[in-house]
Amino acid sequence: MTGRLLACGLILSVACVLSGCTLIQKANPKVREAQQRAEQRRELQLEVMRFADEYAGRTADVLNRFEQTELTPQERLSVQNWEVQQATSAYIIASGPNPVSNALDMVVLATLSRMVLDDAWVGETYGARAAPVQATYRDLEGEAWAEIEGLLTQAQEQRLHEIITRWREQHPNVRAVATIHFRDFAKAVGAPAPGETTSPGNLFAMLGLDPMSGLDPAVREITQTRELAERAIYYVQRVPTLLDMQVKRVTYQFAVMPETRQLLGSIDRVSLIGSASERLSRTLPDVLDKERQALVAQLQQTLDVQSANIGTLAKELRATLEAGTDTANAVHGALTSAQQITSAFAPQPGAPPPKEQGPPFDIRNYTAMLRQATETAREIDALTKSADAALPVVRTLTQDAAGRLNQVVNHLFVLLLLLVLAVAVAATLAAVAYRRIVAHFERRDAVSAQRA
Repeated sequence: MTGRLLACGLILSVACVLSGCTLIQKANPKVREAQQRAEQRRELQLEVMRFADEYAGRTADVLNRFEQTELTPQERLSVQNWEVQQATSAYIIASGPNPVSNALDMVVLATLSRMVLDDAWVGETYGARAAPVQATYRDLEGEAWAEIEGLLTQAQEQRLHEIITRWREQHPNVRAVATIHFRDFAKAVGAPAPGETTSPGNLFAMLGLDPMSGLDPAVREITQTRELAERAIYYVQRVPTLLDMQVKRVTYQFAVMPETRQLLGSIDRVSLIGSASERLSRTLPDVLDKERQALVAQLQQTLDVQSANIGTLAKELRATLEAGTDTANAVHGALTSAQQITSAFAPQPGAPPPKEQGPPFDIRNYTAMLRQATETAREIDALTKSADAALPVVRTLTQDAAGRLNQVVNHLFVLLLLLVLAVAVAATLAAVAYRRIVAHFERRDAVSAQRA
């Protein structure tokens, strides 16, 4: 019983000592000041995180609206790169370990980004089309400076303006300003000056302050661990948004690649080949029917022309034959007349001498015979000339008719051959293009499966 009382008394004594130490620490002015600075540090960190979310969200919103305007694929890729850089930089700055440095870096990011928009976007590339983006960044710049009004004095803000302006004057062609932080570019303009970091109330001296210097080491470690976990959770929660932006940027980058353009051109050509093949398959019966009708009409026209020519030649031949018949009749009549004349003068053998003399000699009979012989010779000559003139014409017309008929048949054969070749080539190209597209998508699915 006595041991139990001693144990209880010992426990109460230890509790009183510990509570007394805690009360003593709370009553210490340095401890209270350190706790107050730690609380202010936490509030500033949360304020910077909130502003980073607002900065990234408003930037993405205005840039997405700007991408909906008439921009080329290269311009959309450039705008998306800017959006990814701005959002990534804002979240990285907000998850930094020093809230004061984070706030200054947000001011630097907003101010330099607005300067780039004024110089490059509005002044050179996009002109008045980028005016909404410029207005949004000017508002964000004003809000960023408003966030550090209670943190910096007027002299410190003026010094910060001076450093940013001087750096921009020395680097007017820099476009990627998302990764530039205050400590980095301040050194580029010769800041801080010698002794500036140690003078009280100076901008750079304030960056070197440790707000947890007065806390107990265990409390300090616990506080720093908690803040690290909060910053890590903050950044991890924003990673899906950054991934969405990255995927969109990769899509735009894929659209401007030469290989992608060639693939799209090949797909367009395959589509055109397919459309042409479809139109050919639909119109092929009509084309064949029209060509058949045209061939029949051409053959009919050629036959009609040759029939007319042959009819004309037949009439001329008939006239020539009739003239030959008349000539033969005339020759026959001339021969009959000559035979009569000869028989009239020739004595008959064994006949008794005529008792009486015949009619006296009449020159008109010889004149008539000679005239008839002359006419016969003329008709024979005319018949010969007509036959000589008619035979080449008949031969020429026959050859022309045969040549035209061969040309028509050859033309029809060539048309049918070209049509068959066009159908075969179109089918071959469509098959090759289809196999390439299928192979491409299979390779892409295989690569995706391997990555997964």
